[in-house]
Amino acid sequence: MTTTNSKSAIAADQDSITAEIHIAAPPDRVFKALTDPKALMSWFNSPECPAKFWQMDARLGGLYRYATQKGTIVVNNVSEFECHGEILELDPPRLLVYSWIANWHNDKSRRTIVRWELTPDAAGTQVKVIHSGLAEEDVARKDYSGGWLGVLQNLKTFTEK
Repeated sequence: MTTTNSKSAIAADQDSITAEIHIAAPPDRVFKALTDPKALMSWFNSPECPAKFWQMDARLGGLYRYATQKGTIVVNNVSEFECHGEILELDPPRLLVYSWIANWHNDKSRRTIVRWELTPDAAGTQVKVIHSGLAEEDVARKDYSGGWLGVLQNLKTFTEK
């Protein structure tokens, strides 16, 4: 397993979070982990925020949903998280973009966007996730600034085994 070189930044306009990590696995394997519901249940999960289910129809216009059981993480007084959206762009194994509507946002109907960019290199894949549309979501934005790094680390651990 390689050393974790991950980083996260909040955009100056407060609208987006960008997080990156290098994964010593080919883009195909990483992309499958991002789009396969069984894989997502394995890695997009933690003891602090245990996944209840993942549904993913990984095609343009397809829908996804996930929910967690009650955990120890609380954001905006929510500890059982639910999120859903639509696949907006899909270019395997390089790009996955979906809307993200979450019950822990200030505005529970606000559509934000999650963009996964996978860039191959000689040692594996550079993974960048950009979560935008967060200008009015101050509490969630703060949580995402660290949360996406944890998600990326879980993805790395899962895909490098």
